[in-house]
Amino acid sequence: MQSLLDPAVLFFALGAFAGLVRSNLEMPAAISKFLSIYLLTALGLKGGFALAASGFTASVASSLGLAVLLAVVVPLAGYALLRRVLSGFNAAAVAATYGSVSAVTFVTATQYLESQSISYGGYMAAAMALMESPAILLAVMLANALRQRQAVPAAAAPVLAVSPSGVAALAGPGGLGAAGPAPAGKGGPALSVGKILRESFTDGTQLLLLGAMLIGLVTGDAGKAAMQPFSGDLFKGMLCLFLLDMGLSAALNLPAVRKQSPWLLAYAVWGPLVHASVAVGLAWLAQVPAGDAVLLIVLAASASYIAVPAVVRYAIPEADPSLYVSLSLGVTFPLNILLGIPLYTQVVLQLWGG
Repeated sequence: MQSLLDPAVLFFALGAFAGLVRSNLEMPAAISKFLSIYLLTALGLKGGFALAASGFTASVASSLGLAVLLAVVVPLAGYALLRRVLSGFNAAAVAATYGSVSAVTFVTATQYLESQSISYGGYMAAAMALMESPAILLAVMLANALRQRQAVPAAAAPVLAVSPSGVAALAGPGGLGAAGPAPAGKGGPALSVGKILRESFTDGTQLLLLGAMLIGLVTGDAGKAAMQPFSGDLFKGMLCLFLLDMGLSAALNLPAVRKQSPWLLAYAVWGPLVHASVAVGLAWLAQVPAGDAVLLIVLAASASYIAVPAVVRYAIPEADPSLYVSLSLGVTFPLNILLGIPLYTQVVLQLWGG
């Protein structure tokens, strides 16, 4: 119960309530963008300062390795399951959404750990950055494979065609009007892995997060002392305002959530719990420190509602955006903020003996 009385969580609840009662409360887009930029900058700086103090140890390497492993396993397993109830393109898009991560959920989790006096490695911000791109890459590759499979039968099938003189003939391979196989990737842009990687790592959020972390790493303790009023004192208040805005957004997505099938709603609730359970097992086997384990679990259980939709809408236009946006923002994000973070923390403290 105490976790629900955290100011950040209460501001999220206030935003959700305002949205549900159709209040005219709103956050201007420019301020919302500023808050996002601030939180990523402060988070990156904190991670850099912590990494400068600890150095790159075996524990750091194991945590980052597990992060990459989860970023590959979760979307592939999700796609295999979702393919039973969705088309291939929709399954790939939703799997990418749940295989990637939510920066806001991660930031909220770090604040919760600090409020509970649980230490964690700031380098986990790097784990978050590493976990964002693999799911997107896998989804685009799966979509391209689907297009290839769809193009071959379409090109091979004979079609009855009528010439201007009125003579009927079979069109297709070797027939009248044969045009050869359909181009690979028809129905969506053919993106190379290199281009996706470049766009992922030069994306504004990624670049800002990693750049701020590098600045924190280079400046160390001196930089931490100088930036304390910015990255420390202001952080909680800025997070509260941002979660107020996210509460409003979550409430606005509820009508789209109601239209989804029970199977998808079940996945939006139980899928993250399964992902979290896998992360618990891996973190326990690798003896990841308790605070870092909580953040790894939170990342595995989170779902992207900014980075993945921005890429998938362009790369997989065949997928329905109302599916992956409404599920991640309208169901999974609120559950993680209100219940998931304290639940994962308690599980780790029990298993780790904290």
